[in-house]
Amino acid sequence: MREPREIEDREDELAVARVAAVDVAKASAVVCTRVPREGGPGRFVTRVWPVGATTNEIIELAAYLAGQQVEKVVLESTSGYWRPFFYLMEAAGLHVELVNARDVKNAPGRPKTDRLDAVWLAKLAGWGMLRPSFVPPAEIRQLRDYTRLRTDLTRERTRHWQRLEKLLEDALIKVTAVASRIDTMSVRDMVEALIAGQRDPRKLADLARGRMKAKRAALIEALTGRFDAHHGELAAILLAQIDVDADGTTGPQAGRGPDAAALPAIDRLQEIPGISRHAAQVIIAEIGLDMTRFPTAGRLVSWARLCPRTIQSGASERPGKTAKGNPYLKGVLGDAAAAAGKTTTFPGQRYRRLARRRGKLKALVAVARTLLVIIWHLLADRAARFEDLGDDYYLNTIDTDRRARSHIRQLQALGFTVTITPAAA
Repeated sequence: MREPREIEDREDELAVARVAAVDVAKASAVVCTRVPREGGPGRFVTRVWPVGATTNEIIELAAYLAGQQVEKVVLESTSGYWRPFFYLMEAAGLHVELVNARDVKNAPGRPKTDRLDAVWLAKLAGWGMLRPSFVPPAEIRQLRDYTRLRTDLTRERTRHWQRLEKLLEDALIKVTAVASRIDTMSVRDMVEALIAGQRDPRKLADLARGRMKAKRAALIEALTGRFDAHHGELAAILLAQIDVDADGTTGPQAGRGPDAAALPAIDRLQEIPGISRHAAQVIIAEIGLDMTRFPTAGRLVSWARLCPRTIQSGASERPGKTAKGNPYLKGVLGDAAAAAGKTTTFPGQRYRRLARRRGKLKALVAVARTLLVIIWHLLADRAARFEDLGDDYYLNTIDTDRRARSHIRQLQALGFTVTITPAAA
């Protein structure tokens, strides 16, 4: 018989005697408490009742659960309705865990009601069968709000530029066929002139700047269209919206104060190839600064869904695709990996080596994983600094004799006789 393998239970898998579960909705919630029955070993008392989702009722509920000596409170991650319950109960000193609603499935045939959902949630929590989701501390949550809002506003601003381009196409203005981008200063001046009532394509072409001046003939043809007052009104609305997004602030001076914990972390993450200050802010906002939540770099990579899955059935094993993870984190790591792939550094060389063998998309995922492992080490040890291994790392670590024997065997298999002569120094 093979040697059995011992697997230790994680802390969140331990059974808990006194638990509470909250099935959250928009305006109300259903609470279920499950505590041991006195004088009956292995028996429990389960109580279920509805509560409102207002601040006062949640504070009152938190005080009641603390008085009942509840060891764990479990919330279902329903939209954003869980936030007031989580924040207020956490502030009251309770141990609160957020769980994914996808992992909380009722038993087959069980009717779907809020009361039964809360009871089932409490039972699973007491048995240690729920994995808590990662909820960063309050300071990181505030930083996350700003970074995510900045990302969303930037994407929305890009959509406004696309709507403006579509409007110009409707007016038969083909300026984007001549200009490389629609958000250049030359195109902006031409659009503003069109809004002001200028329709002469020659005068519009004279507004070109820099290298655009050499394309005057093509601009005259492209600016000849049917731009009318209706198009001008819509274009003015779009430009006004673009200007609002461009001038709006994206957050406080988070991480810039002398006593801010995020400042040294941002500076250290910026030393990694491909990671800008904005990218470092997003990464910290998404994973936080406390790496005790992720005991190893592999746990962080697994949580971010940047490692391929292994699908095993009997003796058969096959690789699976990476699952969906945090879109903000995966997006910024993907951009950082693409930027690092163009550098003469170890991550850049790793990208080029993998892209030749496995393709560019898989190489990007692999480099993003490498960057996340580096980030984990930098955040886990505040004294750590990034040191690049160099783009010649793989060449320096190659076993030349082994590589030569491999090539000789391949050539001999093709029918050649191989003689090796060392090159002159």
